[in-house]
Amino acid sequence: MPNHNDREARSPGRPRSEASRRSVLEATQALLETTSIRNLTIEAIAQKAGVGKTTIYRWWSSKTAIVIEVFMNLAALDAPAKDAESASLALSDQISRLITHYRGETGRIAAGILAEGQFDPEIITEFRRRFFVNRRAEVRAVVDKGIERGEFTLEADADTVIDMIYGAIYFRLLIGHSALDAEFAASLPAMALRVLGKQEAITRHSVGAVPS
Repeated sequence: MPNHNDREARSPGRPRSEASRRSVLEATQALLETTSIRNLTIEAIAQKAGVGKTTIYRWWSSKTAIVIEVFMNLAALDAPAKDAESASLALSDQISRLITHYRGETGRIAAGILAEGQFDPEIITEFRRRFFVNRRAEVRAVVDKGIERGEFTLEADADTVIDMIYGAIYFRLLIGHSALDAEFAASLPAMALRVLGKQEAITRHSVGAVPS
């Protein structure tokens, strides 16, 4: 009976490889709905994706790398807009979208990565290297643009303020003491703009928050 490797060997080429790669990411995302990162295995991913383990290792060095890529694909929707009319709008919209998405699958995977990262240095290192550093730089660029344009009159250290704003989101995500609901998605951006020195409050409608 032919195995997965035999099946793939009969259909070489970039289209087949790219299709297999997508299958692995989709399989991993599906497995994470019911399986913790710690209990996730390359064997389970390969079986669900219908590929051989050699195909997986052709693209990724470990299950950690796959999980991080799944998360990054989901989190790409939460990047600050680069063509927004103002830094205020870009930042408030990004905060609101992040809260909304973290109520669902993106947040569940993020929480799993951060939790497992307390025991597995590789996954938290990869999270910082491949996602956190770049996303933080994008947010900092928006804040700096707002300062340069005179939108923000920030008197405190910008990095500390960013930690305060986004720390509130991750605190609720990990502890669960309060919800990442529509009210929070509207109120936190307004608070963030006040801390950054922009006095005009923004409304729930202006940040595009949706009911929970």
